[in-house]
Amino acid sequence: MKKTFELEFYGRTITIENGELAKQADGAVLVRYGDTVVLSTAVVSDNANVLSDFFPLQVQYQEKLYSVGKIPGGFIKREGRPTDAATLAARMIDRPMRPLFPENFRNEVQVINEVLSVDQDNLPELAALLGSSLAVSISQIPFFGPIAAVKVGRVDGEYIINPTIEQMEKSDIDLTVAGTKDAINMVESSAKQVAEDDMLEALMLGHEAIKKLVAFEEEIIREIGKEKMEYQVLEISDDLRKEVEELASKSLDEALHLTIDKLQKEARIAEVKENVVSKYEEENSDLNEKELVELITKVKLILADLEYRLFRNIVVKEKCRADGRKMTEIRPLSTAIDLLPRTHGSALFTRGQTQSLSVTTLGALGEHQILDGLSLEDQKRFMLHYNFPAFSVGETGRYGAPGRREIGHGALGEKALAQVIPSEEEFPYTIRVVSEILESNGSSSQASICAGCMSLMAAGVPIKAPVAGIAMGLITSDDDYTILTDIQGMEDHLGDMDFKVAGTRNGICALQMDIKIKGITKEILKQALYQAKDARMEILDVIQNQIPEPRKEVSKYAPKMMTFTIDPGKIREVIGKGGEMITKIICEASNVTDVNNINAVKVDLEDDGRVIIYHTDQEVIDRTADMIKDVIKEAVEGEIYPAKVVKVEDFGCFVQLWPGCEGLVHVSQLDHKRVEKAGDVVHEGDEIVVKCLGVDKRGRLNFSRKEVLPKPKAPKKKEEEVTCEKSDQDKSIDISKE
Repeated sequence: MKKTFELEFYGRTITIENGELAKQADGAVLVRYGDTVVLSTAVVSDNANVLSDFFPLQVQYQEKLYSVGKIPGGFIKREGRPTDAATLAARMIDRPMRPLFPENFRNEVQVINEVLSVDQDNLPELAALLGSSLAVSISQIPFFGPIAAVKVGRVDGEYIINPTIEQMEKSDIDLTVAGTKDAINMVESSAKQVAEDDMLEALMLGHEAIKKLVAFEEEIIREIGKEKMEYQVLEISDDLRKEVEELASKSLDEALHLTIDKLQKEARIAEVKENVVSKYEEENSDLNEKELVELITKVKLILADLEYRLFRNIVVKEKCRADGRKMTEIRPLSTAIDLLPRTHGSALFTRGQTQSLSVTTLGALGEHQILDGLSLEDQKRFMLHYNFPAFSVGETGRYGAPGRREIGHGALGEKALAQVIPSEEEFPYTIRVVSEILESNGSSSQASICAGCMSLMAAGVPIKAPVAGIAMGLITSDDDYTILTDIQGMEDHLGDMDFKVAGTRNGICALQMDIKIKGITKEILKQALYQAKDARMEILDVIQNQIPEPRKEVSKYAPKMMTFTIDPGKIREVIGKGGEMITKIICEASNVTDVNNINAVKVDLEDDGRVIIYHTDQEVIDRTADMIKDVIKEAVEGEIYPAKVVKVEDFGCFVQLWPGCEGLVHVSQLDHKRVEKAGDVVHEGDEIVVKCLGVDKRGRLNFSRKEVLPKPKAPKKKEEEVTCEKSDQDKSIDISKE
């Protein structure tokens, strides 16, 4: 039976429908938010792999291009692999939900969101997160929710919940915040150099709005929610737990206190655990394979839990970090630029055992990325791509297409640096930054931002201000907690929070937070933000000591650029029929035979009349510009021009003043004397001088050669005839006298 629930939420209606669609799923809701419609479903497997060490949760966000009236591009007219935007949306749903499932729950759970209709002012990602929370909450799946998320913007100092597209264009904050009714547990944000207090206020306002959505969900759950399932867990006896802890506590505690190299420390911890595991394998060799596997799994789980508790005690109670640093201390920093001689800009940023080599490449505007997704944005000219090879952590691994983690880390770095990228008008280039992680021990995404910033400045990109990023951690123990600056891998793995903050000296540019506990308070958020600010200033000092400001010119290997404006109505003339004219210009100016040649000049013609020319050789750029200006240059009536005869007909000849400017010299305008055929006076290839007569009724230019030629003098009468006439006249006079 279909049930419908409605909520008026900041001027818009949210409708939840249940009981009509996807009835075989364990939980399913249709979320209507304005004209945005998302179907969210949740299904749980019957059996659990209790010996597994992770919770098999899968969250999918499936974009259907029909939802925005599009047909997929390419040859295969159906949706393919998820776009980056869809991957990021799925991660945004997964991150706040995952920590709210029971720790010992091992049944596989799939949460699928199908985006069926999109109203751009009502974001489908937010509807999908709400639907995911409800689909799980009304099912038999154990879940410590519900959760919800909102977007917060700020226009002219006024905070707005779930702003429209028009409002977001004016907003200096783009914040997505998720959480339960009690606390925030996920943050994703970009901002235009916003102060910490302003960001904190936005976070708190977002949480107040979340509480309203959660209350709405709780009403629905009370009415249609199912009883939660019993699930199988791996039972560990107190005796076994006590026995393992007595064996391992002292040596594991000593290993955790070591302040040595990351790999050496990891090896020592692994050795302690392996010794305990080996002991149990030897003493219980008489067990069958299934029983032995189960026992060893229990021992490993006890050791992992022991390591977790010992580590937290060391940090929170003893105030001692994994590598001996103070709580607010950053690992040693080093920087370098121009490592790669032929790239347009390169930089190396090292923080402790985390290292990013970032490379900037500049291209023509026409090389922008085309986006085939649900948003209104169909292209972008700034990209940051992040690569995380297995060797960076001393391991072997799969190599192939980037995974969710790589896409997410790249997107965070892109958000941070996008805030300082110059506009298209200021710097008409497509810009790509690639971060190659060469070594990793915590917060490689923030190292990518630091290295990427330096590579941009080294490439001559006039960024508005240098940007740096830092990752903060949180370790809790009972009611006590410690916030750590610049967390490393172990602190991230065994800690409760990964809070990344990037920005300039003026404010925050990007923010991301994930937690493993149920939520954090305003006090913790505030302390983390200000502790991150102090660290950011320290890193910016190091960056600007290496390269104080962007270089004034781009690399000699980067394409030089010239831009000028023409009448938009002339663009067709520059392109020519079927692209004939622009192809001719590119080939002749570059001295190539194919416009796709690597040495060919690039020309971008914008709808507003802007012409942007790119090439590594300034002479080629100048030559291209002159040829384009010749095409659009207009002959002025009454002016005299040198011209070349390009075609001869009986009725006249056609002349070219410059490429794209041709006209007719009629046979009557070739000479002062009568000309029977134009070929009697001029021939193809002749250079002549003509005067512009203007445009005829058919829109053609007419010229005259005759009006440039000197006028012939009037013929003189013969002297003899003049004398005779004179004498005759004289005679007549004489006769009359007589």
